[in-house]
Amino acid sequence: MIDLAKDLKENTYPGRGIVIGKSPDGKHAVIGYFIMGRSENSRNRVFVKEPDGIRTEAHDPSKMVDPSLIIYHPVRRVGDVTVVTNGDQTDTVADVLKAGEHGAATAFERALRTRTFEPDGPNWTPRISGMVEKNGDYRLSILKSADGDDSSVQRFFFEYTDERPGVVHFIHTYEHDGSPIPSFRGEPKTAVITSACVNCFTKLLWENLNPDNKVSLYTCFIDLETGEIEERILNKNLGD
Repeated sequence: MIDLAKDLKENTYPGRGIVIGKSPDGKHAVIGYFIMGRSENSRNRVFVKEPDGIRTEAHDPSKMVDPSLIIYHPVRRVGDVTVVTNGDQTDTVADVLKAGEHGAATAFERALRTRTFEPDGPNWTPRISGMVEKNGDYRLSILKSADGDDSSVQRFFFEYTDERPGVVHFIHTYEHDGSPIPSFRGEPKTAVITSACVNCFTKLLWENLNPDNKVSLYTCFIDLETGEIEERILNKNLGD
């Protein structure tokens, strides 16, 4: 089990990351999603709230070079299900959920089995995805190249049911900075959060992300009894 603050603080470039779990009081599902950037194009982004979640947009449209892999909807809600990903696979999962032909768990996997890692060689950035159901059960996934070989895709799925209060799981795109940047390895990391407060959770993540490379952060607490959602958005470009 990792110290989440320490793990974030010691990694200058985990890339994009998803944290999902339960609050210490067991009453809320917890979600965190952050983006980082090294290039001007990647750093030129903010999170913007949408009726069903959030989207990324250019902070300065005149500086946008290639929007294909950096402009997308990281979070979408379909009924009582919340989907969070690091790319346009959010829409892929949401579309299968909306079709209503499968349960949430099956829809999540079926959708992601149609996708692969990002076409940004030589990094071949993994696609990381998460889904939280009404009862707080959640899933994580990573689609990645086989040790940097773009001819082979590896798809991993992780299921968490009845997780312990205060336990969260953390997955991110990169192991650390590099050239090319090495993909995340192994299972999602397990950590414990100690405060049942969305502001405290937001502060924990934001203050420990590398100050030079962090770009935006989204967090939310979902009340498992009422479905009420409490959200926070922080954008470095807006002075947060």
